[in-house]
Amino acid sequence: MSHQHEPTGIENAPRRQGYLPGLKAGFSQGIRKGLHGFLWVARILVPVSLAVAVLDWSGWLYALDPVFQPVMGLMNLPPQAALPILTSIFSSFYAALAIIVVIPFSHEQMILLAIFVMICHMLIVEGLIQHKSGISVLKIDLIRLVTAGITVYVVSLFLPGTETPVVMPDALGARAPLSDMLLAWTLSTATLMLKILAIIMAVMVVLETLKALGWNDRIATFFRPFMALFGLSANVAPIWVAGTFFGLIYGSAVIMEEAASGKYSKDELERLHISLGIQHSVVEDPALFLALGISLFWTIVPRFFAAALAVNLYRLTRVIEIRIRRSRNGTQSEAA
Repeated sequence: MSHQHEPTGIENAPRRQGYLPGLKAGFSQGIRKGLHGFLWVARILVPVSLAVAVLDWSGWLYALDPVFQPVMGLMNLPPQAALPILTSIFSSFYAALAIIVVIPFSHEQMILLAIFVMICHMLIVEGLIQHKSGISVLKIDLIRLVTAGITVYVVSLFLPGTETPVVMPDALGARAPLSDMLLAWTLSTATLMLKILAIIMAVMVVLETLKALGWNDRIATFFRPFMALFGLSANVAPIWVAGTFFGLIYGSAVIMEEAASGKYSKDELERLHISLGIQHSVVEDPALFLALGISLFWTIVPRFFAAALAVNLYRLTRVIEIRIRRSRNGTQSEAA
C-alpha cells in the first residue's frame, strides 16, 4: 500500500516453501501484518474522524464553501470536497477517508472523491520515493494532480448531480445535542472499523501467502506481456507489480533497489513512475472504499485508463521533443 505503514517490501520474501507450510506462513504473517496495519489505520482514522465530526456539528466546516467553490466546480464537485482533497494531498489516505466518512456526500460524490484521493495522496512522501528512483518530484506530483483533476471531471460526466452542495443535516441553531452526535459517530465509526479490519486482514493474508509460496516472480512474468498496454517497457514488469499491487511505500525498497541497478533507462523509469503514481495500490485502497459501498469498477478502471493515457501522452511528447531537437541540430549543422 502507499501509506505510512511499516513497509512490507517484497524483496524480503522468503524462498518458495511447500504448499501447506507456505499457506501457514502466509496466514500467520498476514494476520500479524494485517493487525499492525489496522492499528496504524485506527490511530489516524479515529481521531481525525472525531475532529471532523465536531467541526461538522459546529457548522464551521461549511465556512469553507465560498473559498473553494470555484476550484471544486472545475471538477463538478461541491465546495465541501476541498477538505478531504487537501487532506489527501498533504496528509494521508486514511485522514481523507475519515473526512469522507463524516461529511454527508452523495454516493456519486464519494466515487469522485475516491478516484481523486487514490491518485493524489501523500504527494510529498510518495513524490520523494519516486524522485529517488527515477523521476523528478515536481514532475510526478504535477502529473498526478493534473491527471486526478481530469479523471474526476471525465467520470463526473457519467454521474448525476455531483456538483450539488452538501446540505447540513440541521440548521446551526437547531443542531442535535453534542452527546447525541458523539453517540451516532461512535456507532458509525465502530461499524466502519470492523469492516476495515476484515478487509485489511483478508488482503494481507492473500499478499503474504503469495510471497510465502514464491509466486511473486510468476506474477511478474504473467504481467510482462501487458506492459505494452500501459505504454511501458517489458523490462519494468517486476517493479510495476511491486508498486501497482503493494503500493509506493510498501514496495518502496524493491522499487528503489531495482531503479538503482542500472538495468533501466531514464525514459523507462519515468514512464514507469507516471503509471505507478496514478494506479498504485490497486488491492488495498479499492478494498477499503468497498467498505463505503463504492464498487471496484470505479476505483480501478478509471485509474488504469488514466495511467495508460498519461504514459502514452508522455511518450508522444518525448517523440515530438526529440524530433524538434534533431531538427534544430540539423539546422545548426547546415548553418555552420
